[in-house]
Amino acid sequence: MSKFLKLFTNRAFVTVIWFGLSLFAVIKQALHHHINNYLIYKYTFTNLIHQVNLYTPQPQFYEDSNHYGPLFALVIAPFTLFPDLLGCILWVMVNALVLHKAILMLPVSPWQKSAVLIICAHELMTASFNVQFNPIMAALIILSFIFIKRKQDIWAALVIVVGTYIKLYGVVGLAFFFFSEQKWHFIKWLIIWGLVMLVLPMLFSSPEFVLQSYYDWYASLADKNAHNAVSLMQDISVMGIVRRVFSYPQLSNFVVLVPAMLVFASSYFNFRSYSKTPYQLLILSSTLIFTVIFSTGSESPTYIIAFVGVAIWFVNLPQPVTNLNVALLVFALLITSLSPSDLFPKFINQQYIKPYALKALPCFLIWLKIVYESLTRKFNQEPSYEVAR
Repeated sequence: MSKFLKLFTNRAFVTVIWFGLSLFAVIKQALHHHINNYLIYKYTFTNLIHQVNLYTPQPQFYEDSNHYGPLFALVIAPFTLFPDLLGCILWVMVNALVLHKAILMLPVSPWQKSAVLIICAHELMTASFNVQFNPIMAALIILSFIFIKRKQDIWAALVIVVGTYIKLYGVVGLAFFFFSEQKWHFIKWLIIWGLVMLVLPMLFSSPEFVLQSYYDWYASLADKNAHNAVSLMQDISVMGIVRRVFSYPQLSNFVVLVPAMLVFASSYFNFRSYSKTPYQLLILSSTLIFTVIFSTGSESPTYIIAFVGVAIWFVNLPQPVTNLNVALLVFALLITSLSPSDLFPKFINQQYIKPYALKALPCFLIWLKIVYESLTRKFNQEPSYEVAR
């Protein structure tokens, strides 16, 4: 048993699993030309250059439509230099690399970092099958936490602004604002980077087109939100569970969101623990999970963001880990991570998990547990690790 555990904390083995699963997933999709999301991303840059509406469907090139901000066009730009299949593979592997780097920067021990990578490897593969941006989105949220903890508020402000301008999820990086020791300096750089990132796409297009694109983006997101509630592929959230279990599609998001935000905010009442790394990691975990489970735009590949939060929560638990916490992790691995795969009974997934958005349920239960822990754990008695440089 000890040799088995030693294997799963071996850095080389963990790295092979992390990148190998994603590489397998994207090559499989590329060989079958299932790279629709990548084509949407690619044409975001092309449309920016030629000043074509970024959010109008282009069925001659791809299905569905773009839902990312104008700044995203510059992120995908380098990959458009390659043929589509190669560009897609590189895109997925860079996503895996960025998230890998962010996890290795967490202020935890080496074995805990390896455990996070192993726990999340299958969920990353799900995101990679869909050639999604969500791994980088998870990394940006983590990096905003890391940079604030390192007192590098300039870079924290940058990743928050970049994440927000690309996908609104990035704004949750502000959850770590209270950990900053240079709050006015931090706010100043949020404003500076906000202006820089607003102007940057204009250098490749025009001010008028980019400003219009932000208006079009808002309209696109509003329309997408209206359709999410009736899609089995979207709204995999707490609101989605309530809508589907109780056959109540007209449920207002605010009925769930307002209490959820109050519960989330309650974690900050533990003022004495603000400087304690285990407490801060709980807030990071809570933020990563909250971002996904209370968003109507959440779909299966989005859960790499939440699952990193689940993994950080688990490795951050005081030792020895209780049976309840182990059971919650196993529940999350089975229902959240494995249910969309061939390793899980297809009948159960199609008849229960998908129709009732139950992929969100384990993460919701863990999130409630995190909030409880943030208010009740004795953080003064727990060890803290320095942030890896």
